[in-house]
Amino acid sequence: MRIPHIALVHPVRQKEDGWEFLLLRRTDETGGFWQGVTGSVGEGENLNECAKRELLEETSYIPKFIFQTEESYKLPIKEKSLHLFPDGTSEWTEFLFIARIEQQEDPAIRIDEHVAWKWCSFEEAHELLHWPNNKDALRKVYEFLTDE
Repeated sequence: MRIPHIALVHPVRQKEDGWEFLLLRRTDETGGFWQGVTGSVGEGENLNECAKRELLEETSYIPKFIFQTEESYKLPIKEKSLHLFPDGTSEWTEFLFIARIEQQEDPAIRIDEHVAWKWCSFEEAHELLHWPNNKDALRKVYEFLTDE
């Protein structure tokens, strides 16, 4: 049985003119939309381990630090996937992480999941994101970074 928890990781890096946010574009088969790094928690894995693993698998980045925020979002599980979860489970909980990236190299994305990547300003990233919870999560990350 799968665990209905997802890590949403926003990789960030600081430039002279402000913060940049890494977005990945899903394949057309998986929706074709832009988002941060996401992935579900594996058996025997905690949320922090999941966030680090997904970041490494999807970008090749090892963060200077990774931080779980207090933010989380409820998302419905598609009916075709309900059989993968314990009885009575109908939604995922997505937990928001911030990952500080120091590497200057381009990310090495997984081509089976993503077709493009882009480092963006907050405004550009917010415009590219499709889902309301992703836009809200990005705004929370931006507020956290600029309130320091």
